[in-house]
Amino acid sequence: MSALKTRFLVKPSDSFNGKIRLPGDKSISHRSIMLGSLADGVVEVSGFLEGEDALATLEAFKKMGVKIEGPENGKLIIHGVGMSGLQAANTALDLGNSGTSMRLLSGLLAGQNFESTLIGDASLSGRPMRRVTDPLATMGAEIESTEYGTAPLVIKGGRALNSINYNLPVASAQVKSCVLLAGMYAQGETTVTEPAPTRDHTERMLKGFAYPITVSGSTVTIQGGGKLKATSIQVPADISSAAFFMVGAAIAKQADVTLLEVGINPTRTGVIDILKLMGAKIDLLNQKEIGGEPIADIHIQSSQLKGIKIPEKLVPLAIDEFPVLFIAAACARGQTILTGAEELRVKESDRIQVMADGLQALGIDARPTPDGMIINPGQIGSGTVDGHGDHRISMAFTMAGLRSSGPIEILDCDNVATSFPNFVELSVNHGLNLMVKT
Repeated sequence: MSALKTRFLVKPSDSFNGKIRLPGDKSISHRSIMLGSLADGVVEVSGFLEGEDALATLEAFKKMGVKIEGPENGKLIIHGVGMSGLQAANTALDLGNSGTSMRLLSGLLAGQNFESTLIGDASLSGRPMRRVTDPLATMGAEIESTEYGTAPLVIKGGRALNSINYNLPVASAQVKSCVLLAGMYAQGETTVTEPAPTRDHTERMLKGFAYPITVSGSTVTIQGGGKLKATSIQVPADISSAAFFMVGAAIAKQADVTLLEVGINPTRTGVIDILKLMGAKIDLLNQKEIGGEPIADIHIQSSQLKGIKIPEKLVPLAIDEFPVLFIAAACARGQTILTGAEELRVKESDRIQVMADGLQALGIDARPTPDGMIINPGQIGSGTVDGHGDHRISMAFTMAGLRSSGPIEILDCDNVATSFPNFVELSVNHGLNLMVKT
């Protein structure tokens, strides 16, 4: 099974309680580095996620000549170099496990006047990149990849980019953002139309930096040749990280959890909507807006969940949260059916197959389909599951310990540090019986 050394052992526990402050939002942390580096002036960031993915983006911009102080307790000072101030790196830019970094940087670097090479770990090197290189090629970019359309990516640079009107074939915030970032360097107006709503952090942050961009329904239009005006950014807590604790509290026998200052961007709240449809006791408290992003405290208690047919319109709004939602479905009353989520098969792992395999190993009737899963709930048993190096798989099965009849061993958990550096500490402090083994 696992070639990596870190394993989780989670034993049954009944209670899950307390007020929890979660790490900063990963999507917003990435974008704060990218846009902050291209701004005119000094950009101060607070709440930055000091996980491996976001740090990979930070190191890439340092290699391209951007002076960045920190991170220290989530605070950064970025000395922006302006739209044309980046410099060629001396070596390839290693983005580790971060698909967001690679896809967004592809668009941004296509507009530079120098060549760049983007590499990643084995998982990232197997993920599809034609979905970004194809529209960039239409804009005039020259990007070399493997014969399979995967990394390493060699972005030639120095090519004049043309504006395009691009209809996204699949709802993807990463592809949308990639084209928009390239559009900053194209002549004229670039428009992107998406088939379903996806997270809009890029558009919100571009507006925060006073960049000329307009949003009309499902279409985003960006003007080439603009500038980014330095501003301050406060990164809210990550709702994708919150999802694990939301599900944990909902399925635990005795739970009362408040998650503090979580980003509730309407393009990201599918997990809340789905859990509410399943009968979860969730309330949003102290709602406010900071830096263009809505935030709230999320209060959740033990709930009797029921199985549902998940509305397909909610799928893009919860695409990263389905691993832990599958755990919720396993603990519900009645069958849960997910369709329209084929995107899950090209994440850090094939999250449909990997979650089905793990649930089956724990005694749950989970049937994978080409675009989703059918889950018939039951008693989660004891057993061993493979995390496949996918942080969200490992964390999802950790929460299963709140309803399991015996211990669950989870293999290949090294990458949990990728998105949630203090996941184990927070989980243990608030009630999970979790041990890390190496």
